[in-house]
Amino acid sequence: MHRHLTTEASRVSLQKLTTYDPVVTSAAIEMLLQPLGGISAFVKQGQKVLLKPNLLAGKDPDKAVTTHPEIVRAVIKLVQAAGGEVTVGDSPGIGSPENVARKSGILAVINETGCKFAPFDTPTTINPTGGTFHQFEVAREIVEADLIINLPKLKTHQMMGLTCGVKNMFGAIVGLRKPRLHLQAGTDKAYFALMLLELCEAIIPALTIVDAVIGMEAEGPGSGDPVAIGALLAGSHPQAIDTVATELVGMKPHQVWTQQQAIETGRPYTDIQELQLCGAALESLKITSFRQAKMTDVNFGLKGALKHHLRHALTARPVPDHNLCRRCNDCVTHCPPEAMKIENNRLIIDYDECIRCFCCQELCPHGALMTKQGILLRLSNFMAKMKSKNL
Repeated sequence: MHRHLTTEASRVSLQKLTTYDPVVTSAAIEMLLQPLGGISAFVKQGQKVLLKPNLLAGKDPDKAVTTHPEIVRAVIKLVQAAGGEVTVGDSPGIGSPENVARKSGILAVINETGCKFAPFDTPTTINPTGGTFHQFEVAREIVEADLIINLPKLKTHQMMGLTCGVKNMFGAIVGLRKPRLHLQAGTDKAYFALMLLELCEAIIPALTIVDAVIGMEAEGPGSGDPVAIGALLAGSHPQAIDTVATELVGMKPHQVWTQQQAIETGRPYTDIQELQLCGAALESLKITSFRQAKMTDVNFGLKGALKHHLRHALTARPVPDHNLCRRCNDCVTHCPPEAMKIENNRLIIDYDECIRCFCCQELCPHGALMTKQGILLRLSNFMAKMKSKNL
């Protein structure tokens, strides 16, 4: 039922960009959008245009945690030149939206360009039909916008494998409603991935532009390492974008939970052979040494009591580094199942209650939560690597 393809949605444009120099970045984004018809193919005079960057946490742009402010600036200016009224908004994982926007450099760009900032603090309910999830509480600005431009940062994601176009729209959910959805999904990553797909489809952005100039590898999305990728991606469908992004960093579809779920549920734009790639050649932009986040789940098809008994061996779990932990309580406050506490001046995790969402690792401002794989998961990962080497 999902296999309807359109030429416009299957078109993904790529452009090389290795610097955030304002002039060079602006020119690169204009070139990026040319194969898609330019910004005027999306934005019309007088439209209310919402830009949705990644504002996960208040980190310096050099940390690659958030969308770079120069990408945001270049898109704002293009939209304004096309006659659009620009608002920039997101709901950060931790910290006040204003502080996160300020520390990431995006608030300064908003003020300099004269557009509006939306802190995504007022929810409104939308009711998608035909899927598993029949209600989402999203920011009011999402519903009020004439069109949305999605501006993700390409990063690894400890729970989902990779965060890009689809996952970035999770920021439309207001504040603490995000942990509720994590809690609803529990340890079922496929269920959470399906939720992300259906949410993105319910509030589908008109245009997605990916900041992959400097991405993040290893333990992303908040505590990984910046990595030079040197690319921009753009297209009108986030799923098509994610398919190309997965290929760009050398990951397989089964290593990205949203990709895997999109394929299993018959959604379009999951096969790169079906996509129309424009601009720079994908092969010229691919990187070969991208470090993925640690695998966090494998079940070997086990069910019921046996699977529960082997849970710790089959999954990864967050483990505090007590030398780095500052007992700031951020992880405790934002843990969906309330499985964390500070006791005797040390962070304690109840692994029987932990749902392995890795929100704590994602939001820790000190990088004090590591990933420890269970023994069967480590064995599975080792066997997969050996098989790959022998192919």
